[in-house]
Amino acid sequence: MSIFRETVKAIRVTLVFWLLTGIIYPLVMVLAGQIVFPYQANGSLIKNAEGQAIGSALIGQPFSSDRYFWSRPSTTNYSSFPAAEFDPKNPDNIAQRTGTSGASNLAPSNTQALLKDNRKPEDPDLLKRIQTDVAKLKQANIQPTADMVYTSGSSLDPHISVQSARSQIARVAQARSLPTNQVEILVPKYTDDRFLGIFGEPGVNVLKLNLALDTLQSGSGAND
Repeated sequence: MSIFRETVKAIRVTLVFWLLTGIIYPLVMVLAGQIVFPYQANGSLIKNAEGQAIGSALIGQPFSSDRYFWSRPSTTNYSSFPAAEFDPKNPDNIAQRTGTSGASNLAPSNTQALLKDNRKPEDPDLLKRIQTDVAKLKQANIQPTADMVYTSGSSLDPHISVQSARSQIARVAQARSLPTNQVEILVPKYTDDRFLGIFGEPGVNVLKLNLALDTLQSGSGAND
């Protein structure tokens, strides 16, 4: 009889905790997020002048045109069109392949190109990718920095360093036929300070900065 009572008690406790932690707590958190932090709770979405969502302030996305500031390199790419329209055999879609968050997991030894004991690294993929990116940056007269060469741990970093942003000002201004100072004043406006003033380093939100560029040029009546 005591075993039956203990079993019933265990079931009751399980149901109570399931109700508290599985239903009530999540609902309270969702409600609190929507009331107190609606922007963050809904993905920190950034919209253009037409009110269309073009991305998130928390997730980086690639830019390749000289008219825009370039982001950090990433091992992750996200499709910008329905899966039904995606053709993996089309080389133009190579940057649109959907991926998952995470680093390449290539070890530091993967960058070693020096011969050692008459042996070469088996898969110097990381080295090849870095050399390609460095060459691209130098060709664009951009001083290679760590954040413009190496991917972040999540590959979703939406920021670049202030130094990396400043090194791209001349290129962007020239591509858009804008005065350099007109582009330069935008960088501080979209620079996020250290978290709580002590953690990390200041970073420039690339998507916000590039959207401001388009808005600036649109407002000035310049032709794209």
